[in-house]
Parts: sequence; C-alpha cells; structure tokens
Amino acid sequence: MSSPWQRYTQLKLKTRMILVLGLVSALQTSLIGGFAGYYLSDALYDQIGQRALMVAKTIAALPSVIDGVESRDSARLMALSSRLAATNEALFIVIGDHEGTRLAHPDPTRIGASMADDDGDLGLQALQSGQGYVSKAMGSLGLSMRGKAPIRDNIEDADGDIIGIVSVGYSLAQVQSTIQRYNTVLYGVTGLMLLGSVLAAIVIAGRFKRAIFGLEPEEIAALFQERNATLESVREGIIAIDRNGIITTFNRTAIETLGLEPSTALAGQPIATILPENDLMSVLRTGEPAFDLEVWLRGRQMIVNRLPVRQGDAIIGVVASFRLRDELDQVSQQLTRIQQYAETLRSQTHEYSNKLHTIAGLIQIGAADEALALISSEVSDHQALIHLLLDAVPDPILAGCLLGKYNRAREMGLRLVIDPDSQMKQLPPELPREQLVSALGNLIDNALEATRRHHGSGGLVHLSMTDLGHDLIFEVEDQGPGIPGDQHERIFEKGVSSKAEADHGIGLYLVQQFVVRCGGSVTVENLQPSGSRFTLYIPKISSPLTGAST
Repeated sequence: MSSPWQRYTQLKLKTRMILVLGLVSALQTSLIGGFAGYYLSDALYDQIGQRALMVAKTIAALPSVIDGVESRDSARLMALSSRLAATNEALFIVIGDHEGTRLAHPDPTRIGASMADDDGDLGLQALQSGQGYVSKAMGSLGLSMRGKAPIRDNIEDADGDIIGIVSVGYSLAQVQSTIQRYNTVLYGVTGLMLLGSVLAAIVIAGRFKRAIFGLEPEEIAALFQERNATLESVREGIIAIDRNGIITTFNRTAIETLGLEPSTALAGQPIATILPENDLMSVLRTGEPAFDLEVWLRGRQMIVNRLPVRQGDAIIGVVASFRLRDELDQVSQQLTRIQQYAETLRSQTHEYSNKLHTIAGLIQIGAADEALALISSEVSDHQALIHLLLDAVPDPILAGCLLGKYNRAREMGLRLVIDPDSQMKQLPPELPREQLVSALGNLIDNALEATRRHHGSGGLVHLSMTDLGHDLIFEVEDQGPGIPGDQHERIFEKGVSSKAEADHGIGLYLVQQFVVRCGGSVTVENLQPSGSRFTLYIPKISSPLTGAST
C-alpha cells in the first residue's frame, strides 16, 4: 500500500501546485483571521472596560452624586443612577459609601448590602488607594465588564476624603454579540480571501504548466538529461546566449574547437569575454538567422550557423553551432580528388575510345603508317604535358586538376595550352588545395565554355602560372566574346552570369570569395580582337580576413 507522500508525488504537477498553494493560502488566511479575531476581541474588551471606567469617573465627579452619598439619600441616588445607566447604555450603575455598602442598585432589595457579596470585590483599590480600575466579574445581573472609581468629598481636591465608590458595568453579552457580528464579517472576508487564493493558485498553476509546455517535472528532468547527452554527442561546437549576451549553454566540443582550456567555465560568462569578435548580439537585434558562414574565431577558420531563439514574438537568445573549416576541407578535398579522377577518366575514356576506333580503322584499310603517326602524335602530346606538369607543378592535386581540364578541352574539341614557361612550385602549405583547384577549375571551365560558344571547334584557351615574387599568379585567356566593361565588377556577384540557362552565376562568385579569404584579388580584362583574361593573385603569406564572426 502506497504512503500518502507517494500518492501525492504521483499526482499531476498542476494538481500538486493547486494543493500546495491552496493549503498555504488556507493556513495563512486562518492565521491572519484568527489573529484578527483575537485582536478585535481583546481590543473591544479593553475599549468597553475603559468606557466603563470613564463613565464611573464622570459620575463620581457629579455634585449631585457627592451630595447624595454624603446625605445617604438612596432614593435620590437610585433615580439618578437609573437615569445615567439608561443614558450611557450601561447594564448597571451601583453607588456605595466609603465602606462599600450599596446606596443605589438596580435591584432595590440589595440596597444596604455589601458590594462584595456580588463578586467578592469590595472595591478596596478605589476606596483605600483612590485609584479607578477595571475588572470582569459575574454578578447578580450577569457577566459584565466593570469600571470602578472613588467618590471624593471635593472634586477640586485630588487628595480629598473618599466618601464612596461608583461601579459602572457593561454586559459582556452585548460585547459578545458585537464581537460575533464583527467575526461574521471577518470570517466572510477570510472565506473570500481563501477562495480568491485557491482561484489564484489554479490560474498560477495553469500558466506555469503552459510555460513549461505541459510537461511534468520528471519529463523535464528526462529532457534535460537528453539535451546534455545530445549536446555532448554532436561533433559541432554549440554555444547559446540569453538576451543579455550571457552564455547559458555550451558543450565540450565548443571548448575544444575554440582552443580553450578544458577547465574553462563558459556558463554565466559574457560572450564578448570569450569571443570578442562574435556577432551574436546582432542576431538578437535583427532576428535574422545565418547558415554556413565562413568566419575566423580565435585565429581559426570555421563554418558557423546562427539561429535566434524566440518565445512568442520576442527574441530571448541565440544559438550558434560551429566547426573547424579544416574538417570540411578534408571531406571537400577527398570529393574534389574523386571528381577530378572521375572527370579525367570519363574524358580519357571518351577520347581514347574514338582514337582507338580510328586506329583500328586505319589498320583495317592497311594504312599502317598513318596509324603509327596518330599513335605517336597522341603519345607525344600527353608525354609533353605530363613532363611539363611534373617539372612545373609538383603538387599532385593541382597537376591532376590541370590534366583533367586538358582532357576535358580535347573532348569539347578545344585545346588547353599551358605556357611552357609556367612554374608553380611554391604553394604555401596552409593554402587549401581543394579551394585553389576549385577556383582555377571554375575559371578554366568558363573559358572553355565561352570559347566553344563563340569560336567553335579548334578554339584555344591559354593558361599561364608563376610563383615568382610575393604572389601566386594564374592567368586564363579565352577566345570568347569578352566581358562588357560595365559587367567587370558585377560578374563576381552571386547569381550574375552571361549564360541564359538557370543554375549559373555561382562559379565566379566562389572564386571571388576564395581570393578575398586568402587576401588576394581577381581581375578581368578584355583582349583584342575578342576574348577575355582572368588573373588570380594569391599572396604566398596568407592574410585571411577576420571581420566575420560567429
């Protein structure tokens, strides 16, 4: 059998909150109501007692009362006390002499008897000490609050002789009735407060439940554990900030990727302290997400995604994920090599298939000398190109790219001529090879396409390379129609292309992005009578831009 606590913990969060808040509100309301009732009763008793004492002192100072006591005129005092009791809404007014013997009483049969036979109080504090006081006692007329004051023979002399005593009583039944009326109102207000507290507890619990998307505490704990496990399982660094730019969430990969000490505590730190070059605060202001940005953080090139975190229409934070560009470069490098191999093999297969068919035909018709000449020419051209590449371009990736483009040109019926004086032996180790061949390949592909469209079969594309001086320089000349002068700048914008087909306008944009990242430049100029020349300048000492940020 489950215990009450176990049954309580099995309840829904909203039910638990309503019960707890309701019980707390009931306890608070009960304590406040009880204290208020007690304080009200005590204050009312004190007020009635002080009123009785004040009336008693006032009556004791009346000349008619002093004269009546001195003359022991009970009839006169009886009439006077009855009238004064009615005027002051008192239960009784009793007047006695200096020995405490009654001279006036609502019950005439008690006149002449001692005032002590009623409640045991002879009034010595008033008769002997001359001090008025308040007492509560059960008398012949019921439970009452009494005020007693001495009667002096001279009201102007505070030390005059005490000749009697006045006792004024107010029925506590009346006081209880008054307290009961006040308590009825108090209990009503307390009940309304309790009801309001319960309703407030229901509203608060409902809003709290909606704020946590209707989840139970156990579900939240499980999601928290899952979130931590997810953060630590991904290979990208993740950092989240709140609306004040304070880091709230991060994973271990973020620390490793940024090159921070393993013991670095990122939570609670301003993002500007950890990453001064970050741009996350702009996302807080604009709410614009960004994906696959190439930026430099702490001296490392990274790929960054930024996404604002929204709550309703308000932006309450930003999440950034990032990884080293080197990791993507490794994958890109492998894909680039595979693409180069595939393109080279495809071109060679297509070209050599045609050449083999031609050689086979020449042999069949008995033209052996012509077949040998064709074979010698083919071998000679390739051997010359291979010797040039081995001598001038020792980097296998760049050499493979050029060989593939050479075969591609021949497949298109064109010729790619590489300047025999070209030399490219001093490629910086940190220069991304796959990005270099991608940029150079885009320029050669554009040159081949422009030449084929404008010149047709037999057109030439010239390539020259040099690593003399402080820059690597690549020049690509085509026999196309040229680039209009007003397009020399716009041709490098994303989506701008001289081709009518869709999905163009990307290649030169990527070339421009590459050379800018390397701190270099790319220029274009028209040739006479037709054609254009694209020139790449890439510094041997890389100086990448650091303006981009997370």
